[in-house]
Amino acid sequence: MADLSADRLPQSAPALPGAHALFSPETFLPQLSRELQGIDNPRDIRARTVALLTEARTAALADIVAGFQSHPRAARETVRAISNLTDATVTAIHHVATTILHPHTNPTDAERLSVLAIGGYGRAEMAPQSDVDLLFLTPWKVTGWAESVVESMLYMLWDLKLKIGQSTRSIDDCIRLGGGDITIRTSLLEHRLVCGHAATAESLRERLWSELFDNSVPEFIEAKMAERAERHRRQGGQRYVLEPNVKEGKGGLRDLQTLYWIGKYIHRVDRAVELVGLGVFTKDEHLTFWQAEDFLWAVRCHLHLLTGRPTDQLTFDIQVEVARAMGYRDLSGRRAVEVFMQDYFTHATRVGELTRVFLVSLEARHLYKAPILSGLLSRRKRVRPGFRIDRGRLNYADEKQFLADPLNILRLFEESLRTQLMLHPDAMRAVAANLNLLDDSLRSDPEAVRIFLDLLLKHGNPERSLRRMNELGVLGAFIPEFAPVVAMMQFNVYHHYTVDEHLIQCVAALSAIERGEQIEDLPTVSRIMHGKISRRVIYLAVLLHDIGKGRTEDHSILGARLARRVCTRFGLPADEIETIEWLIRNHLLMSDVAQKRDISDPRTLRDFAKLVKSTRRLDLLTVLTVCDIRGVGPGTWNNWKAVLLRKLHAETELALKNGLEELNREKRTGEAKRSLRHLLTARGWEPRAIKAELGRHYENYWPGLPTETQSVFADLLRGLGTDEIRIDLNPDPDRDATRAAFVLADHPGIFSRLAGALALVGANIVDARTYTTKDGFATAVFWLQDGDGHPYDMDRLPRLSKMIERTLKGEVVPREALAGRDKPKKRESAFRFPTHITFDNEASDVYTLIEVDTRDRPGLLYDLTRTLAENHIQIASAVIATFGAQVVDTFYVKDMFGLKLHQPQKRESLRKKLEKAIRDGVERAEKADRPLGGSF
Repeated sequence: MADLSADRLPQSAPALPGAHALFSPETFLPQLSRELQGIDNPRDIRARTVALLTEARTAALADIVAGFQSHPRAARETVRAISNLTDATVTAIHHVATTILHPHTNPTDAERLSVLAIGGYGRAEMAPQSDVDLLFLTPWKVTGWAESVVESMLYMLWDLKLKIGQSTRSIDDCIRLGGGDITIRTSLLEHRLVCGHAATAESLRERLWSELFDNSVPEFIEAKMAERAERHRRQGGQRYVLEPNVKEGKGGLRDLQTLYWIGKYIHRVDRAVELVGLGVFTKDEHLTFWQAEDFLWAVRCHLHLLTGRPTDQLTFDIQVEVARAMGYRDLSGRRAVEVFMQDYFTHATRVGELTRVFLVSLEARHLYKAPILSGLLSRRKRVRPGFRIDRGRLNYADEKQFLADPLNILRLFEESLRTQLMLHPDAMRAVAANLNLLDDSLRSDPEAVRIFLDLLLKHGNPERSLRRMNELGVLGAFIPEFAPVVAMMQFNVYHHYTVDEHLIQCVAALSAIERGEQIEDLPTVSRIMHGKISRRVIYLAVLLHDIGKGRTEDHSILGARLARRVCTRFGLPADEIETIEWLIRNHLLMSDVAQKRDISDPRTLRDFAKLVKSTRRLDLLTVLTVCDIRGVGPGTWNNWKAVLLRKLHAETELALKNGLEELNREKRTGEAKRSLRHLLTARGWEPRAIKAELGRHYENYWPGLPTETQSVFADLLRGLGTDEIRIDLNPDPDRDATRAAFVLADHPGIFSRLAGALALVGANIVDARTYTTKDGFATAVFWLQDGDGHPYDMDRLPRLSKMIERTLKGEVVPREALAGRDKPKKRESAFRFPTHITFDNEASDVYTLIEVDTRDRPGLLYDLTRTLAENHIQIASAVIATFGAQVVDTFYVKDMFGLKLHQPQKRESLRKKLEKAIRDGVERAEKADRPLGGSF
């Protein structure tokens, strides 16, 4: 073995016990040399080295993984152990390359090679699937001997199936490239000698600091902060995105690493704890840093182990597995995954707070200037006594005086909103450290309540202050009933945000409506908000409507009770408390009626009006419903929902003003016929033809369809042959849907065949109605949306129509063709949607309502309607409400004799058959290897 006195073996922190003992260079390198004695062929030497290392690494990795799985939060020890294992591997390969494959007894000064770890490996932080980033460093130009060593080392590393990121550079190359590329400079900032010539590595370190790092601090900070902002933009810009990226997302590991990089660049620290002694962080703030880093690394390590690849995205399906691996368990009313993700978002929020504190420390030293809209400063109001403007941000004038009166904590946020100034991190630090001042006496203090309500109602845009109050813990401290939903995840595809962020988004939506920014899109609620409405009632109802989530009890009922407690403590009048309580208890009512019921049915409207009782409550509930849906996330609100809610509000308002007797089927039938007669006359129809059209439909046809759709059916039915199928497809942007109207000879199961045809073309059905004319034709209309929730483009309609015709003519069998494309998405596999099927004979005067609540999939509606047809159930209409991966299909039906389903045993038998159809459909989809039949 050659003399290694000029080289330095890695001095690393202790690894997990087995791995460290197995790969101690003092024992492993002599063993490796003995194993390779007598082997002359370089290829055989490399192969034997790789075989020995593979065996040793496999055992060591198994030991590390076993240790991590037995202590699933021990991330720091695990990432260090993997890094140590990698150090030992690289050292062993370097030993073989330099002493056996390419020995050099008397190297010149130019023939020195250092092997450096850079990037995350340089920090000795490696997840199970992390890349191994190496820098092969030479004093000057790379020599032939060094090239041979590097080549042999890389072949052996690749044969070990390691993911290598490597570069071979001289010291001058590093200085030059680092000066022009921030990414290279950052990787060099974290370089660490693994093996090889120590003096060369030390020379690089000295020159980097003297020639590059010390002279470019402001430039580096600006670049890293710009990089951070762009990274957040790519990740969606929200800390509370429900499928976060652990590494790159807002509040993730990269944000913590950015703080460390900047701290190291300025202060030459090797560990974040050294920033405490420099006054950058307090001890508590460093503890927050340490805990967040440890938690995020644990999550990332479990992600790598569970997926077997370097993935950092916490998708819904893997969240459940990571939560289980980290030891989370279900709590009352909440799944383990929801508890886990609440911890995740709490840490992500704290990372954001640390970043703000850190940046202000840089500003104080004039090393960084945050992008502030300085042009606005001259137009801002002067701050009130007790506060001052500090570098463009709102701060207290004197910390001791500030904390002497706990009301100042709330005044700080009010002043920030009034002046439009951002909070200074020193003020945020003081607030976060003194939340205990917000005690029971303050929570019921009339002045404290006034300040809080002014935050909501007085300054025109409460969203910013509410979010900052929430992030600093003030909102949960002042309203303890709010605290349990802070960072609480709602584990479903429908909700895009945590519960607290959803509530703040709802308040933001309400504020935008009140400011007149949504008049064109939301005319009804805009009119309501500019009328005689209790602003205090609606703002508090919107802010508090989901505070009951996450418990075993129905969140609407519990939330109403909690809201009563809050509002009583606030000293609100009894009538306002009662109204807020009623709104929260019923905040899902209007949405459910509009999306899950046929609102053209007079009975539906009468029952809804009886529950609401007054136009005042109707107006308030409408505003709350709209804000609730718009606060769910991007793309949730659309014109279809807008039309439904607008129609429900208008019809109910009319009934409440004129009397419920106005809501009767006979009156609606007469009005519908008059409207169609007027329209057909204007289009030039002969009176005799109009009379025939008005007489060919049964009474149930008239109340359920818009006049425009009835006009389309009139055209399609004229001269229709008994073996003919006519289709009209028309985008309806006002409803964000495509109207698909069909006329053809009636026969049993027609609704099911149509549903199957539409499922085959990938259409999402949001509403459907089918009627039979007196002369034996079926008139069916479906409202469809594409995969993005919009009407189909005009250029897609001919192909859509052709595929539907093929299916209706029997050329494609839906049941067979759907089998391959009916499997639920893997991303949604972790969601629990137990099937619930209910029958209701009271909700309609004419029909039995069958409501099916279950997991959505492409062929579900076809399976359900086929089952109903096979059991001689006539479907008059279907209302489809989809909430992410969950769907509620409501069918208005009669039996084969035109009667409601009165017999309990018949309903129970039908329920079991529908449940079986759902199960069989899922099993069929999972067994299918490939899609069959036509496609669109």
